[in-house]
Order: sequence, then structure tokens, then C-alpha cells
Amino acid sequence: MPVDTPSKPPPSGRLIATVLGQLAFGLFAMTISLPSMQEWGVIFDVSQPAVQLTFSGYVLTYGALQLVYGPLSDRVGRKRVLLMGMGLACVGSFAAAIAPNLTLLTWARVFQGAGAAAGMVVGRAMVQDLFDGPDRTRVMAYVGMAMGLCPPLATILGGQLHVHLGWRSNFILITLIAAVLLYAAWRELPALEPEAVDRPHWLRNMITSYTTLVRAPSFMLYVAVLATATATFYIFLGGAPIVLGSYGVGPDGIGFYIMVIPLSYITGSFLTSRLIRRIGNHRMMEWGQRLTLVGMVLVVVLALTPLASPLALVLPLTLLGIGHGFLVPPALTGTVGLIPALAGAAAAVAGVSQQVMGAFGGYVVGLVPLEGALNLGWLMLLTASLGYWAHRYLLRLLNS
Repeated sequence: MPVDTPSKPPPSGRLIATVLGQLAFGLFAMTISLPSMQEWGVIFDVSQPAVQLTFSGYVLTYGALQLVYGPLSDRVGRKRVLLMGMGLACVGSFAAAIAPNLTLLTWARVFQGAGAAAGMVVGRAMVQDLFDGPDRTRVMAYVGMAMGLCPPLATILGGQLHVHLGWRSNFILITLIAAVLLYAAWRELPALEPEAVDRPHWLRNMITSYTTLVRAPSFMLYVAVLATATATFYIFLGGAPIVLGSYGVGPDGIGFYIMVIPLSYITGSFLTSRLIRRIGNHRMMEWGQRLTLVGMVLVVVLALTPLASPLALVLPLTLLGIGHGFLVPPALTGTVGLIPALAGAAAAVAGVSQQVMGAFGGYVVGLVPLEGALNLGWLMLLTASLGYWAHRYLLRLLNS
């Protein structure tokens, strides 16, 4: 694991901004094209499940490559891995911008996600490198607030660009952002030295790291909590454009509805940063789980009444957003803090689990009828319930 030297100066504002930018890039790139997905079926003359693959393909590689980037950054250094990943994201984004058909667009999104994965896992590991104890949870909460801005900003911006300049303009913008972040990482991030390692046995060391983590039941339950929370949110992201379309909302209006969850997530994360020292990680997580379940039950109930509408879908989800703001920062702290020497590998396992579950949810939601919010609500309630029971079992294990 990279380690600081005593003479290392405190992180500068530009350094913190660079780390936050690397973390947020993947989610921004993931969501900016969501409004366009509503019309890609007609533009490319393909089915809706085929369109959903552009989302799931991105999410899958965004998660899977974290399994490689995490331990690789532990062994060869954070900065090298980040530069490689951001370069790949830049190439994938440009390929998406010029793709002539949905098949090539899907593959470009796969490469884009593979590169963006480096920013997520390396950014999380650098938070572990630079902060300790409750301060680490507070920083994770600030990360949550920054990332919470991405979906609303990306979908609003993406919808406006789609309407005024065409869907390709979204990927041109992402290409430029990736290039800026690549330069910022090269200029601002410290080249922290990894621990000495026997290079020929790097693969064996990586497998050993993952084996150690997987054999820790508490770690796997933290991961389950994070993965189900991500699946719940990605089911919403994948299905909301279609459901909102059934209510008459076009690409330029989708972002204004999607923004409800991320903005409430920012509120929850801010409250977590203020309350965590008094309340503790697991009480915050418990409050978050309960708020999430109440929100999901309200979505299902309202979808069965004459009140069904875009607002009846998104307003109850403010509870989900606040709940996830309570839940996710302490859960992230638990994953990377159980075995600090394996922080990069731990961030990778958590990341890939979140994204694989998210990819599955984002694809499955395209297989069910989405005329109205009922089926979307049931799917989200199912994954939220699984996360609740995983947390209950984690508490029982820790208290035994």
C-alpha cells in the first residue's frame, strides 16, 4: 500500500479537487447519456433491451476492472494506474462520439467504463491513504456529496445537449473532460511509492489479497450492503427514462426528475458528516436502511393509485436519497478500514460488486413492462430489502 512520508505537505485544495474529479468522472460519464437512451431505440432501429446494454456494458466493465486496478495500485502506485485508466476512458469516449451504430456504441461504452473504473478505485484508496478514523468517514461523506451532484448535472446537461446538438455531443464533452482530468492527475497527484513487492509473484499476491478479503464475513456483508444500495439506484437510473417517457416527459426534462435522488443524497451525506461522531457508523446505517424502505413502499403504493405521475415516482425517492446518504459513507468506511493494508483491493471488491449488481439491475429493468412506475418500484423494493437484511446480519455478527 502506498504510504505517506512524514515530510509530505498537507493536501492542497487542487489535490483534493483532483481526487474528487477522478472519483466523480465515472458516474458523470455513466449518466450523461441517459436522456438519449429514451430515443436510441428509434434512432438505431433496435429493441429497448439492446439499448439497455449500452448502460449495462459500461457499468459491468466499470466494476470488473476495479478488481485489477485496486491491487495493481497497491503494488505499482496509484498515479500510474490512474493515468492509464483515464487515457483509456478518453479513447473510449471519443469512439462513442463517432460510433455509426448501436453495436459499436455499446463496445465504445464498454471501453469507456473500463477506463473510468481506475478513477473510482484509486480515488477511494487515496482517501484511505490520506485520512484516519472518523475523519475518513467525514471525507467519504464529502465524496458522496460531490458524486451526488453528478447524476442531476449530467442528465440535465445531457438532455439539453441531446435536444440542441444531438446525442454525440454528450460524448464529445466527456472526451474533453477525460483529457482535462488526465492532465490534472499527471500534474497534481503525488507519486506515492508502493511497498516493495516481488514482481514475478504479483498475480499470486493479488489472489492472496482477494482471498483474505472474501474470507472475512464482515467485509462481505459490508460489500452486500453497498452492492444492493447501488443496484437499487441503478435500477432507477436504467428504468426512469422509460417510465418518465410513459408519463410524457421528454429527454430535456428527464434530468429535472432524476435530480431529486442525488440532491437528497447530498443532504443525507451532509447530515452524516455532522452526526457521525455522535451517532456512530451502524446507527447511521440503520437509519438509512429504514428511510430507504419507507420511500420504496411509498413508490409502490402511489403507483397503484390514481395519483400515479412523475412526481408520485420521484418525491418519495427523496427518502431513498437521504437514506443512502446515511448508509453509504459508513459502509464504504467499513469496507476499506477492516484491513487497511489491503485498502486498494478492498475498494476494488466493493466497487466491482456494486457495479456488477448495478449492471444486472440496469439490464433487468429493461425486460419488464415500464408503463408506469409499479414494476420499477417493486424491483427497487426487492434490492433495498436484501440490503436491509444483509445489514441486520452484519450487526448480529459484529455483536456476537
